[in-house]
Amino acid sequence: MHSLAPAEPYTRSFEASVTSVEGTEVTLEETYFYAEGGGQPADRGQLGGATVLDVQSRDGEVVHRLATEPAFAAGDTVEASVDPAFRSYCMRAHTASHVLYGAGRQLLDDLGYGGFDISAPESEEPSADGKVRVDFTTPTDIDDETLVDLERLTNRAVWDSRSVTWEQVPQEAALNRPDIAFNTKTEEGLSGDTVRVVTVEGWDVAACGGTHVGNTREIGPVTLLDRSNPGEGLTRVEFAVGYRAIEARAATRRHATAAAATLQTGVPELPEAVSRLRSENQELHDERDALAERLVDTRLAELRETVVQKEGSAWLVGTVPGLDANELAARAQRVVGEGADVVALLDEDGGYLAVATSGDVDAGGVVEEVTAEFGGGGGGSQTVAQGGGLGADAESIVAFLRE
Repeated sequence: MHSLAPAEPYTRSFEASVTSVEGTEVTLEETYFYAEGGGQPADRGQLGGATVLDVQSRDGEVVHRLATEPAFAAGDTVEASVDPAFRSYCMRAHTASHVLYGAGRQLLDDLGYGGFDISAPESEEPSADGKVRVDFTTPTDIDDETLVDLERLTNRAVWDSRSVTWEQVPQEAALNRPDIAFNTKTEEGLSGDTVRVVTVEGWDVAACGGTHVGNTREIGPVTLLDRSNPGEGLTRVEFAVGYRAIEARAATRRHATAAAATLQTGVPELPEAVSRLRSENQELHDERDALAERLVDTRLAELRETVVQKEGSAWLVGTVPGLDANELAARAQRVVGEGADVVALLDEDGGYLAVATSGDVDAGGVVEEVTAEFGGGGGGSQTVAQGGGLGADAESIVAFLRE
């Protein structure tokens, strides 16, 4: 016995004869509860006064799991009611996924259907509607602009009030129709002699066993939330319907108006204002970097005046401001050979040391001597080495190296 929910999704209350009761698990002669499957969660509701926690299809039967053991027994007739808010949410969300896929048909190349899922809301609060995802297989890069176009086309189809219908089609005939989208992950609808085909008038046709609204206008607003790449060749698009869609769109508007106010412009002019700001910011960064470079050059010129002779080699030792460990090493390598056989540079706090040599003095050995004296660690090659975590001020380390 299969659920009648996909065929009659607007049925929310019914009477049914109980065929079995095993603890909290109940089967009925017929049921309008939707059993979890195809990416859609199970219906919620009441059965004979008990709360329905879950509905699953098992061995050809629809099994209703209750919160408590029921007061009724096999053979009894019970009243049943499907949670209308949750059923409506699932119908809207599921149909919205078909509309989104139909929008993808217009924008994406070699489109395939790689997966679908409705995440159930975490609470019964209206604002707690979950997210819905559709996985596309397509070589097209779904960038920000494409995401906006997908949302625009989806909501246009909702506004157009297109009828949504479903029918059973012989499997062979369905497989021979190139317009029908099949879920390549679940191969939904391919287990029997017929395939249930859902059609959004003039927009999309897909094999699907879920519950749907009868017209796209019932979906309401659709807001695309994010995209990701869950696997090779897949692009996942997440969206919301209902209250969450409204709140997400309001939040985007709120952020846009706040940004526009900060930049003293209007929302339509935001892209131009941000571009101008980025350009000005880059110019300031370039100016800062040029000044920092001049400062380093000036400092190195000063250090060249303090070169000391040690065991037949000229040593340039000192602190240089504004450079990290790697930048110190790069600078030391550039300076070595220009009047100095050994260049040892530290940051102003003495936390980093970089040593470069012309090869006669072992740079790694110099770092080992410093870390043996002051702590820390490091290493390198004959001509370039680095140290860090030194437990002394820069002045003390410079004095040690110049001895």
